[in-house]
Amino acid sequence: MEKLPKIFLEQKTHRKENQLLIQFSYHKKLIALVRSIKGSHWSKSLNTWYIKYSQENLQTILTFFKDITIVDTSKLHKKELFTRNLTNEQKNLLNNFYLFLKGKRYSQSTIKTYTFFIADFINFYRKTPLNNLTNRAVELFIENVFITRNYSISTQRQFISALKIFIVFYPHTEINDLVLERPKKSRKLPSVLSQEEVLKIISSTQNLKHRAILVLIYSYGLRISELVNLELTDFHIQRKQLVIKNGKGRKDRYVSLADSFIPLLSNYYHSYKPKFYFVEGQKGGKYSTESVRQFLKKSCVKANIKKTVTPHTLRHSYATHLLENGVDIRYIQSLLGHAKPETTMIYTHVRRKDLMEIQNPLDIALQKLKKEDKTNNKLVLSGII
Repeated sequence: MEKLPKIFLEQKTHRKENQLLIQFSYHKKLIALVRSIKGSHWSKSLNTWYIKYSQENLQTILTFFKDITIVDTSKLHKKELFTRNLTNEQKNLLNNFYLFLKGKRYSQSTIKTYTFFIADFINFYRKTPLNNLTNRAVELFIENVFITRNYSISTQRQFISALKIFIVFYPHTEINDLVLERPKKSRKLPSVLSQEEVLKIISSTQNLKHRAILVLIYSYGLRISELVNLELTDFHIQRKQLVIKNGKGRKDRYVSLADSFIPLLSNYYHSYKPKFYFVEGQKGGKYSTESVRQFLKKSCVKANIKKTVTPHTLRHSYATHLLENGVDIRYIQSLLGHAKPETTMIYTHVRRKDLMEIQNPLDIALQKLKKEDKTNNKLVLSGII
């Protein structure tokens, strides 16, 4: 079966009504499927498909695409974080948990994610005293919420991590931390572009700001959060260095500026004149991560790249290309800001150079047959055997 692009659901007000946005990379078959859903419409201004938001329509989408492709609902449910039917006491508890995480110096992204999961968990058992909750309650929550919403294994692992911290913050439940196990993480290989494909995407990006963003992400292996947080003072042109501050795990790291990027950087800076951040929105402030994803999709369509490409795909490609060019895995670990070498080692499984050096046993068998064939009869696979 053909692998279709992942669908991302998001809630937004459009035409003065609450709509459910159905976002995905361009794919003719997927467009036909979405168009067949009753009540679906295309919005030129939003550049996406949408349907009127309701629990019934949400369930229709989840059921319709269940065996067709992955439906990511993480954005949708995050927006419903503070619209749950919680008591004032429960809201106060969540607020204190939020402050507890803040005091532990977790990143803002982690704080929001963990608070969201615990809010969902408390809301599910809002009529049950927290002190009475057990490990079985956790299992039932996962079965009734996570499975229904088609959450990924990595999302479930995040929930368990959040819950482990919550029972430290609130140790009065009957939940046993010792037997709370995270499901094993899926070991999927990262999607990687060839160097030629990367250059095609960049050359298809005509907007100067957009091109500077894509070149920056690829040439330094940036996470999208690192990109939007880059400040002008992080660029040290004389030393040809860029400092990436407060990366994942609150780590700083240095990377060397590519000579080929400096003229583009200068052109972009003098054209757009950003005030504080390297890339800023139209009204100043941080640039939208979603805007990066959207114009990258458009560039891929123009470049005729059929595979699903995200900003993180460019980071994966950067690491893989370094490895193929002979850079030591320990240096790549440092350049990417990985805490563990095991995280970086995944790129050894996707580098094309070593894989191409392994001769296929079918080729070896045919070559051996050719040498031993005295009658000079050739076996041609594409012909009649």
